Amino acid sequence: MSDTGAPPAPPAAQAPPPTGARRPRRLPQFRELGVLLAVVVLIAATWLHNPGFLSTQGVRDLFLGATVLSVLAVGQALVLITKNVDLSVGSVMGLAAFGTGTLFVAFPGLPMPVVMAAGVAIGAFAGLLNGALVTTVRVPALVVTLGTMYVYRGFNHWWASGAQVNAVDMPSSFLELGRVGVLGIPLPALVAIAVVAVVGFYMSRFRSGREMYAIGSNVDAARLSGIPAGRRVLTAFVVNGALAGLAGVLFTARYGTVDSTVGTGMELQVVAAAVVGGVAIAGGVGTVFGAAIGAVLMTTITAALPIWQVNGFWQEAVVGALILAAIGLDRVLAARNARKLRGGGSSGA
Repeated sequence: MSDTGAPPAPPAAQAPPPTGARRPRRLPQFRELGVLLAVVVLIAATWLHNPGFLSTQGVRDLFLGATVLSVLAVGQALVLITKNVDLSVGSVMGLAAFGTGTLFVAFPGLPMPVVMAAGVAIGAFAGLLNGALVTTVRVPALVVTLGTMYVYRGFNHWWASGAQVNAVDMPSSFLELGRVGVLGIPLPALVAIAVVAVVGFYMSRFRSGREMYAIGSNVDAARLSGIPAGRRVLTAFVVNGALAGLAGVLFTARYGTVDSTVGTGMELQVVAAAVVGGVAIAGGVGTVFGAAIGAVLMTTITAALPIWQVNGFWQEAVVGALILAAIGLDRVLAARNARKLRGGGSSGA
């Protein structure tokens, strides 16, 4: 009889750890669902106010409007998760966009995939330089990327010399990429969806992706556990730069005309989209899916508020309020999670 009473004890002792391990993952999902709900409510309310908002052209404009910002937000999410930030993404995007247009003009016979790959490579190289400065010189990413933001923008102005590349100078097949679609979804939007899916899968399923969360949570503990923190941070910056280059290519395909001002001011919008989507400034929390949803919310606000005849100043104020609310909610959820973990630990003892 004493043998039958022994087995139930181990399951009871082992129950608290799995529960405590799952709780940190549920909070970000709650954030993402909240942002997604806000997008749905905003679209529905605007559609009821003006049915033309969800016309065929209106839906297409919403997709295209969110494309570039979503790609940039995904890359920024990787950097933020490692407890860093990249303020140069707007300048890198502009550099890649102008570089793509210039290559088409300088080498008319160059295959289109080669030119597009070159645009992505320009962004990846800029990201590599950012990451190398952050990881080797050990200067805070905020300072490094603030400096490179101006360096890249200045180089782009020097390169352009006041000129611009027009749509007539580019192949019609390349410009067609910004117009064609599949099942009503523009091709650039499909590219953005594929980027979100691939990067999201990598971050959730691959060990190196999960290690970025560990670095953002506690870099010293990550190093002690054998995680190559410098290499992972460098990877985050390179991927972020490559995605900024891709965003520049997509921008060029959509608009056709590019100059040295492309991407100016985009860096703050990108950081805002990621933070609103649940990626914590403090690092270690958030997903690329949330960052993409945050980008969709930002672009939907930009498209919807004029229909409600809201002044442009208040559009910026709404975005600022969302950022402050997101940061405040991060602090509340972090404190709540810490209390739950402490409670779980004491009950297990």
